[in-house]
Amino acid sequence: MSSTLKVVGIQSNLVWEHPEANRNYFEKEITKLPADVDIVVLPEMFTTGFSMNAKHLAETHEGETYRWLLATSKSANKALIGSLIFTEDEKYYNRLIFIEPNGTIHHYDKRHTFTLAGEHEVFESGLETIIISYKGWRICPLICYDLRFPVWSRNTHDYDLLIYIASWPVMRVKAWDILLKARAIENMSYVVGVNRIGSDANNYQYSGHSTIIDFMGETVSKIDDNQAGKVSAVLDQIQLQSVRNKLGFLKDRDRFKIL
Repeated sequence: MSSTLKVVGIQSNLVWEHPEANRNYFEKEITKLPADVDIVVLPEMFTTGFSMNAKHLAETHEGETYRWLLATSKSANKALIGSLIFTEDEKYYNRLIFIEPNGTIHHYDKRHTFTLAGEHEVFESGLETIIISYKGWRICPLICYDLRFPVWSRNTHDYDLLIYIASWPVMRVKAWDILLKARAIENMSYVVGVNRIGSDANNYQYSGHSTIIDFMGETVSKIDDNQAGKVSAVLDQIQLQSVRNKLGFLKDRDRFKIL
């Protein structure tokens, strides 16, 4: 356990529907990272881009990307988080995977499928959020469109870190910037948002704007438009809890449940 957590998010272009090329790229970037990095955050559908071609691209627990995640996490001694197209029980999911270096696997299925792109016609919606306990931190991981729905990320579980991985288009990137700050402020939580850059086969353009924000809404790290690179920060749990205890905003939250 540690009161600090070093997080790195990798912002990059993605090779359309080419898992091997994308895995190779991220593996090279991960091997360059310092030994003291605890968590590496990759974009949404980091092996394929935001594709609806689930029938031909979906993987399972025995797939190449799962094996790659396990091996890379272990060799780098870092937790890895990203989403991929996954199939289970003859259904498809936009599934976020969080893998610890010891081989422990957590997963979250995207709750809010993006109807504007027809994601709801291909992928099943997830049914619940998850809270991951890692190195003494409580982490809530979510995916892209989930960002627009604050009730889903409402901090009723006293998490310390909220992570969004995304393929968020440039035409709506202003909303990305604003909503990430809003989620940090309203939940009194660190927020890490990792988005891709470049373009895909559907002519969607992505400008990145990956960022790390503290619990008061201040930007700690950010990447410029359309630049491949990394956001990085050392998060401080003692400072987080001190401000929460002093201000007490979370104690005054409304009491209700999502049906």
